[in-house]
Amino acid sequence: MADIVTGPLSEMHASEGVCCGEYHGAWVPLRFTNTQREHLAVRHAAGFLDFSFRARIAARGEDHVSFLHNILSNDIKRLRPGQGTYATLLNVKGQIVVDLRVYCETDRILLETDADLREKAWQALERYIVMDDVTLERLDAWGLSVQGPRSRELLVAAGMELPPLAEFDHFNATWSGGPLHITRASSTGEEGYDLWGSAETTRAAWQALQRAAATFEALPCGTEALESLRIEAGIPRYGSELGEDTIPLEAGLLNALSFSKGCYPGQEIVERARSRGHVNWKLVGLTLAGVHVPAPGSKVRAEGKEVGEVTSACFSPTLQKPLALAYLRREFSEPGTPVTVDCAGAAQISLLPFYQRVR
Repeated sequence: MADIVTGPLSEMHASEGVCCGEYHGAWVPLRFTNTQREHLAVRHAAGFLDFSFRARIAARGEDHVSFLHNILSNDIKRLRPGQGTYATLLNVKGQIVVDLRVYCETDRILLETDADLREKAWQALERYIVMDDVTLERLDAWGLSVQGPRSRELLVAAGMELPPLAEFDHFNATWSGGPLHITRASSTGEEGYDLWGSAETTRAAWQALQRAAATFEALPCGTEALESLRIEAGIPRYGSELGEDTIPLEAGLLNALSFSKGCYPGQEIVERARSRGHVNWKLVGLTLAGVHVPAPGSKVRAEGKEVGEVTSACFSPTLQKPLALAYLRREFSEPGTPVTVDCAGAAQISLLPFYQRVR
């Protein structure tokens, strides 16, 4: 098992007595005050989070673009500097080895994943480098994220100049004299921005956000709120909904796939599933009728038989009811289908996302 990452923000929070714990390979705040309050701050205004549980790899060299285009599931050659996309690296069975955010710069491509997946991603990428002129580099950078409908306003008030950005667009800026890489990226279903820099720069950015927060009713938030936010938004995470027993179409990851770029590892399996028109298992939402939140792994039953299991669940502060993500057999995945969940009772299949902001 990889060492647990402790970033500069985590160290600062721990010294202030914030409740911290392990999340995807890093020691980060679980909550600052009250999880429901933090969750609702993101839904109604903005929240800022320690993203030390994310990590980056840079790919350089004459062949770095063609190399990544040929092994990742999305179209990398179409990206221009300042653009980005979401992608997966699959095995030959079409199953997800790792999922990645991909950011194109002038002379390199940045690959971002969870901290506990970086070494796995590194080793998987390295195995494909044979004759290609490609160099991989582990980046020593730290992340924080601002999420919510007023996230842009909060960043501007804290001192950041932001140009118009589409999802996964990014640029390099300066904050408190240090370089900062800014990306527009949602992790909650809300507008969001990720900031990456040195220990000193990310600490300075965090402190600036704290000073500006009261004006916007924004709050620092922990990973407990992040989990309920991403479940409401129907966003799958590696280790819960994604893994080497999952193909992207089962998880609904159409935004990670190109169906026109040609071959890559696992492409034949993905294309076969697409041409067939369905997959045998499907990630769905469950709305629970009772008050109990099911544990991951809880079995889902319909017509007296087991038809799937829960992968993630929470009590939704926005909708005020328990919600779950689950993989079910496709014949029981239609929205409105009644099911039961072990130890949680009656439920109904719901469309994902459970929550979607009206733009």
